[in-house]
Amino acid sequence: MNISIIVAASKNNAIGKNNQLLWHLPNDMKFFKQTTWALPVVMGRKTFESMGSKALNGRLNIIITKQKDYKADSVVVVNSIEDAVFVAHEHSYKELMIIGGGEIYKQAMSIANKIYLTRVDTIIDGDTFFEMDETHWELMFADKHPVDEKHKFAYTFETWLRK
Repeated sequence: MNISIIVAASKNNAIGKNNQLLWHLPNDMKFFKQTTWALPVVMGRKTFESMGSKALNGRLNIIITKQKDYKADSVVVVNSIEDAVFVAHEHSYKELMIIGGGEIYKQAMSIANKIYLTRVDTIIDGDTFFEMDETHWELMFADKHPVDEKHKFAYTFETWLRK
């Protein structure tokens, strides 16, 4: 099973502040939905709660939390990244999507083999960051998009594969 990370990060690797996204990029949201559709998505509890504690439609939602008695509607709750991978494997999925937040990305980095990175062309203040050591990854695809009436920042869709 492929284990993929999907993330949008600024040039200084910021991905969020105060448990919120830093920008509104409609094409990135569309890309996220298309890329994760019908696949299991793994996120931390704080990320899930920042989305209003509502499961993403059309996907198996797996929430990682240290809280042993955590409950939420229409999701699977696990206590580790390994348990999340086990759940996806048990359902015979071909790909597992790690969707955040910062701590979950750190935990998944050593087991991921693909990264879908939307690189947002800005330097912005954040309190959560996405760090990847590019020496372990090969850029396979890059699709640049300029600023337009719906997108305040230029951005590039990138696909990285583990070397």
